[in-house]
Amino acid sequence: MKWKWTLLSGVVSAALLSGCGAENSGSSSDAEGADSGGSGTSSEEYTIGVSHTIPETGSTHLGMEEFKKIVEEDTAGQVTVEIYPNGQLYSSEREAIEAVQSNNIEMTVTASAPVAGFNPKFAVLDLPFLFPDHETAYEALDGDFGQSLLDELPESGLRGLAYGETGMRQITNNSGPIETPEDLKGVKIRTMENDVHISTFEEFGADASPFAFGELYSALQQNTYDAMENPINLIDQMKFYEVQDYLTISNHAYTATVAFMNDDFYTSMPEELQTAVSDAAKEALNYQRDLARQQDEEGLEVVEENMEINELSEEQRQEFIDAAEPVYESVADDLGEDLVEEARSFSE
Repeated sequence: MKWKWTLLSGVVSAALLSGCGAENSGSSSDAEGADSGGSGTSSEEYTIGVSHTIPETGSTHLGMEEFKKIVEEDTAGQVTVEIYPNGQLYSSEREAIEAVQSNNIEMTVTASAPVAGFNPKFAVLDLPFLFPDHETAYEALDGDFGQSLLDELPESGLRGLAYGETGMRQITNNSGPIETPEDLKGVKIRTMENDVHISTFEEFGADASPFAFGELYSALQQNTYDAMENPINLIDQMKFYEVQDYLTISNHAYTATVAFMNDDFYTSMPEELQTAVSDAAKEALNYQRDLARQQDEEGLEVVEENMEINELSEEQRQEFIDAAEPVYESVADDLGEDLVEEARSFSE
């Protein structure tokens, strides 16, 4: 099995680099000829618009409120932050990334999965059963391995700031408990917009395809999809339990979030403001991770009242792991064995 990666960055940057978005910020286009260490003047003011698809009660939004607070305090108001939650501007994360890339909005926070459409190496983070727990994921993402991925984003017009968390992903559906890959055979399931996610569920026998997160509730309500997979905190916050009957605790993937900005906008700021923004993003997303795990625990209590829940046993989990092995082989073929083995090494 081998797929062709969908690379969006070249097309989008060529078509959309119109400099829009600069009108609501004192940004890069105003300072031609300045060096790469920051083209703005020390007194110039900047506005960072942040778009995301998560509701106001979600940990991502609360994390961005913390980011706003830290940035505005640490820069004495020289940098202000405006947050647009719940898909107000862009209903899909891919659209939000494209908007940041073209500087229609300065910043977004998305799951790591759609970032693979702009830099294929990010797909390694979505390998099934890659990280057995949160701590292992943090070790990988917060060290040299995670930073090496962020360092490649400027090639796509993006500046990676920090990793946050969506969480461990679980399967929901309307047919019955999922206990083996056979139970997913022919099930129409919504996945994220990422070839690894799609291919994983195809290996399980499902009919898998991506769909905009902001429109997913309606799609499930209208039976466009039979099933989906998301962390418990989002199943609760988006009230997916109203349109799905069964939840399987599968922990089949860990999903990080990535906070990133338009690279030209970021480098247009003086170095001290770049540092303030980067440090604030790291601090705010560490805070967000703690919230996400807390919301998983609280969300499970709500979901338990509304859905039938089963958890994969070790034997059942191994059956899914074995079924997903061809995905590892294909990713290694496309991205290199070294990258896959380095990602796997954190779980050894």
